[in-house]
Amino acid sequence: MKQGTLIYDRETGRYDIRFGLNDFYGGLHCGECFDVFAGGKWKPTRIEMSFEQKWYLVGIKTDKLDGLRVRRHDR
Repeated sequence: MKQGTLIYDRETGRYDIRFGLNDFYGGLHCGECFDVFAGGKWKPTRIEMSFEQKWYLVGIKTDKLDGLRVRRHDR
């Protein structure tokens, strides 16, 4: 598993995972799965976009995705 932080890339209009200073996942697409650290434990989720064109995580109640700690299997 590789851990990082969710960040919003304004250039692409997508969320990405930052693993290090110059180490990024490459942009998340709707339906991609990973774990998020919330409530003191890792929870499985996937990223989606609402009809209002807002990104959200399935099963995670938060309005702010930037900075969330996430992990996913290495590609």
